[in-house]
Amino acid sequence: MDTIQNAINGRKVTSVSARIAPVYNPATGDQIANLPLSTAEEVSDAVAVAARAAGPWAETPPLKRVKPMFRFKELLERHAGEIAATISKEHGKTHPDALGELARGIDVVDFACGIPHLLKGEYSRNVGPEIDSWSDRQPLGVVAGITPFNFPAMVPMWMYPVAIACGNTFVLKPSERDPSASMLIWELFQEAGFPPGVLNVVHGDKEVVDAILDHPDIKAVSFVGSTPVAEHVYRRGSASGKRVQALGGAKNHMIVMPDADMDQAVDALMGAAFGSAGERCMAISVAVPVGEETANRLVEALAPKIRMMKVGPAPDPDSEMGPVVTAEAKQRIEGLIGQGVGEGAELVVDGRGLELQGYEGGYFLGGSLFDRVTKDMTIYKTEIFGPVLCVVRAGDYEDAADLVNSHEYGNGTAIFTRDGDVARAFAASIEAGMVGINVPIPVPVAYHSFGGWKRSLFGDHAVYGLEGVRFYTRLKTVTARWPTGIRGGPEFNFPSLK
Repeated sequence: MDTIQNAINGRKVTSVSARIAPVYNPATGDQIANLPLSTAEEVSDAVAVAARAAGPWAETPPLKRVKPMFRFKELLERHAGEIAATISKEHGKTHPDALGELARGIDVVDFACGIPHLLKGEYSRNVGPEIDSWSDRQPLGVVAGITPFNFPAMVPMWMYPVAIACGNTFVLKPSERDPSASMLIWELFQEAGFPPGVLNVVHGDKEVVDAILDHPDIKAVSFVGSTPVAEHVYRRGSASGKRVQALGGAKNHMIVMPDADMDQAVDALMGAAFGSAGERCMAISVAVPVGEETANRLVEALAPKIRMMKVGPAPDPDSEMGPVVTAEAKQRIEGLIGQGVGEGAELVVDGRGLELQGYEGGYFLGGSLFDRVTKDMTIYKTEIFGPVLCVVRAGDYEDAADLVNSHEYGNGTAIFTRDGDVARAFAASIEAGMVGINVPIPVPVAYHSFGGWKRSLFGDHAVYGLEGVRFYTRLKTVTARWPTGIRGGPEFNFPSLK
């Protein structure tokens, strides 16, 4: 059985840790690899290597830094099928879904290739007598990323391509549930020609996370995961003097207005709620139809589609939804479905009890649909992170918008309508970081930035795009005067440059 290694200083290294975590294929339930859970000392080794590489890499001209980034992008595209298969084997998502994830990650690599332009500062001549002023964005040094299981390729690439293009070196801690994609991509990163030590990978659990958060030589940490862990990362990392961007949980609502194209809304909800088995922080988990007639039409259209949805393993080209990631995740989701029934929600479609011939040990669930869910129910308040869609009926637009604005999470939201006035008001006043209008999953493209509001984001910066460039650099402003024979004597008042 394979043992997954760390990657430090341009080579793979087997961890000395005696603590081992199993890696499973969620479609079969079979263990497919062993993952040593690294020690704090191994984190220190990786940071020391990254620190030695940081100075020379920061001094490398940006145009030279992006030459291997272009090659990296080409290698990712060339090996896309292999990477997607690796993602599917350990995560469970379908092959097309894995390819889509990788494509969105490659978009950020493409964005990072433009870093010479993005690092340009500003220049002002004659801000005072013979005085010029200019700004510069400089790298921080060693930075780190802690990434989740649900996007083992895309989310790391939200982080390290931008950070490295900016002149930093990087330590990555992938999820222990599906670590192999990160290692395959790291091999391509080395093949692209980056210097040893620029990107290092250390596998582990909370011990590694806390070692990263506490290490004095790591200047910034990026995180994506659940809200409780995001808050821990933010507080502990900030307490040790680091910059932290920590993206947490979500409960994304999609409002369906009476004038919406119902066929379009139903198709959008099917993909947004059940794609990747609902294991997306931007999944739509709450549908909010406005008016009883709208709600009845929506539920009547959704139910048969959910029942007919093809659930199966990733190698099956007909599969529309794969398994959830672990047996524990399946058990938790089934428990929440039972709790929803117990609290009075109407379970229109029950996805529990699904068995597939030949895959009896897999972690499969069918799609579940709840109707007449209320704000006080656990299934409404909790991020289920599985293939469960809750319908909360609203009397009017104001009630629907209040559901979004009053929830503790503010990651993403959407509205389906033909009414431009309603759409404009929604975009202006809704309290979420990412908004879709007739778009169910409004994940920003690579040259914008991804980030929620409220308890969906801890920190001041969203990820990738210009926000990512700002996060991974610090601003320096220089004000200069060259001797020209001007003599005015000492000045003891605050300088005005006049």
